[in-house]
Amino acid sequence: MAKKGEELVKYITERVVVYMETPKDVRKQNRQTREPWVLRWFGYVPYSILKWAQGIYKVSRVHEEAPPSSKG
Repeated sequence: MAKKGEELVKYITERVVVYMETPKDVRKQNRQTREPWVLRWFGYVPYSILKWAQGIYKVSRVHEEAPPSSKG
């Protein structure tokens, strides 16, 4: 049991050292290039359904807000 604890401490220490040695600009750039959390957690199918539904919602909102055209 103690062996696993030592391995965990070693792993966490290595991760922290790598994080601290990485320049702040690189860390910020890596954070910006990540995909959305929905995609990471659930995959492409729910993400595509979400995007499709958002597109429909935007289109319906545009049609609701548009004033009626008077052709006469």
